Amino acid sequence: MYCWTCDSDETHRNLTDAESTWLKNRLGRKFVNEFFMCEASGCRNLRTGLNKKPFDVPIRVPVD
Repeated sequence: MYCWTCDSDETHRNLTDAESTWLKNRLGRKFVNEFFMCEASGCRNLRTGLNKKPFDVPIRVPVD
């Protein structure tokens, strides 16, 4: 998938349970299953399957 913060196609993955819990609390949402995280070194930017830029300011998952 394309990562707009890396400006290239990068591997993305589903969020782990801990990452999903963090994002639910961050966004105040009950479900965050549509989000994927960029796996490029140092990126960790979030996107959905259809929207490469779902937030005005990038949200990056913190490192565990």
